[in-house]
Amino acid sequence: MQQQYEGYKDLADSLKSASALLNLEHKSQLHQDIITICNHLVNPSFRIAVFGPFNHGKSTLLNAMLGNRTLPIDLIPTTGAAITVKYGSDVRTRIMLVDATEVYRSGTEVLQQFAILDGNRQMRKDVASVEIFCPHPFLETGVEFLDLPGTNDKDEQDNLVREQLLGADLVIQLLDARKLMTLGERENLRDWLLDRGIKTVIFVANFLNLLEPDEQKQVQNRLLFVAESFRAELPPGFSNLYRVDALPALRARLKGDVAAANSSGLAAFETALQNIVGILQPDRGSVRLPRVQAIASQIQYSLKAKIDPIALEIKSFDDKENSKIEIKRKAANLIYKGFSTSVGELRDWLALPNLLTKYQADAAIALAENNFKAWQTNTLKKDLNQLQLAVVKWLYQAYEFFQEERPQDLIIPFPSEPQIILPSKPSNTDDLSEPGSIAVGGGIGWLLGGPVGAAVVGSISYLLNKNIQKQDDQLAKESYHQEVAKLCITAI
Repeated sequence: MQQQYEGYKDLADSLKSASALLNLEHKSQLHQDIITICNHLVNPSFRIAVFGPFNHGKSTLLNAMLGNRTLPIDLIPTTGAAITVKYGSDVRTRIMLVDATEVYRSGTEVLQQFAILDGNRQMRKDVASVEIFCPHPFLETGVEFLDLPGTNDKDEQDNLVREQLLGADLVIQLLDARKLMTLGERENLRDWLLDRGIKTVIFVANFLNLLEPDEQKQVQNRLLFVAESFRAELPPGFSNLYRVDALPALRARLKGDVAAANSSGLAAFETALQNIVGILQPDRGSVRLPRVQAIASQIQYSLKAKIDPIALEIKSFDDKENSKIEIKRKAANLIYKGFSTSVGELRDWLALPNLLTKYQADAAIALAENNFKAWQTNTLKKDLNQLQLAVVKWLYQAYEFFQEERPQDLIIPFPSEPQIILPSKPSNTDDLSEPGSIAVGGGIGWLLGGPVGAAVVGSISYLLNKNIQKQDDQLAKESYHQEVAKLCITAI
C-alpha cells in the first residue's frame, strides 16, 4: 500500500510539473482540476459524493444513511459548502477559513453559521473546507461522504460541485422521480462526469413514494432506460440504479423502525453500496486513473497548443538556416569547381611540354632578337597573370562569401633571363647560300646584325618545325646561324 501511495504521489508531482509549464491562471478550470485530482490521488480514503440539483434531498439521504440529523436539511437549497463526513469517535465539526483560522466545535450546530446559504442564497466567501466527524461503522472502514451544494441554482455553486466531483471515487447522482433527468441533469452527466473519466456512478431515485402506483411503474421503466444507457463501471452483478425514499427513510431511522427503513429502499441501497465499496476500495487506482488520464489529455492538448507555434518558429528558423546552408553549399561547390578548373588550367599551362609547344619558338626568336624581356613581360607574364587571376578570383570569392581568412596572393617566380655564349663567328660569311637556311624579311635586327641575324631567326623556326635539333647525328656539318639558333632554342 505504501509503494502504491508513493506511485500516486509521483504521478501527482508529474502532473503539477507539467501544469507549471502552462503557466495557468489559478482560477482557470484546468488549474483547479489539476489541484483537485492531485489531492485526490494521495487521499487514502475512499470518497463517495452525493450530488444533484437543489432540493433533491441529498442531505436527507445522507442523514438517513448516518442515522441522525447531522447535515443541514430544509425545503430550500441550504447546503452552501462541500461538507466532508469522516469517521470520528464522536460527532464534531471542523471548519477551516480562507485565512487559515480553524473553527472546531462539538456537534454540528456550527454548520448553521458557516455551511448554509445566506439570505441571498450565496455561499460564504471565507470558508475553505467543512468537515464533520461521525462514529459510523461504514466510515470507520476508510470511507468518506461528500455532501455537495445543489446544482442548477448559482454558477458559483455549480463550479464548486464540478470541481469536487473530480475528487470522488464513487458518485451518487440523486434523481427526482417527479421530473426525471432534466436537460440540465443530462448535460451535467455528460460534461461533469463522462467527459472527465468519472464513470463509477450510481443513480438513486427519490420521491417515488409521492407518485401514484401507475405513475411509479412508468417512472421505473424510464429510470431503467436511463440507467442502462449510462455505462457505469461498477463491479459485475451490481445495478447502477436504486430507489430510496429519503425522507421516509430518515424518519424510520430516527424512530428505529427497521421495517419502514426497508420499505423505503434504504436498506437495500446501503447493502449494495457497502458491497460495491468493498470491491472498489482496495483498487482505488482503477477508479482514479481514468480521471488522471482525462486531465492529462487536457494538459497535453494545452501544451501542444503552446508547443506548436514554437515548433513552427523553430521549423521556420531551421528552414531559413537550411536554406542558407544550401546556398553556401551550392556556392562552395561552384567556387570549388571554378577553383579546381582554374588550378587545372594553370597546372596544364605550367607543364613543360605545353610551355615548349606554345612559347619555345617565340621565346627563342625574342632571345635571338635581343627582345626577350619585352616578350616575357608582354606575352608570357601576361598569360600567366590571367591564369593566376582566374585562380585567386575564386579564393577571393570564397573569402568574401564565407568571411574566412583572406588568402595570400599566388606568386610564381620567374627564373633569370636565359644567357647564351655565342660561338666564334666564322670568317666565311657566305653561309646564307647553304641549303636549309630560311631568309626572313628585312627589318629584323639581331646582335650579330644583318642577314646573319635574320638567318638565325629563320633557322629557329625551321629547326623547331622540323625538330632537327634532336637529330644531331644527321647534322655532320652545321652552318653558323643554325648553331646559334640551336643555342637559343636550348637556352629557352
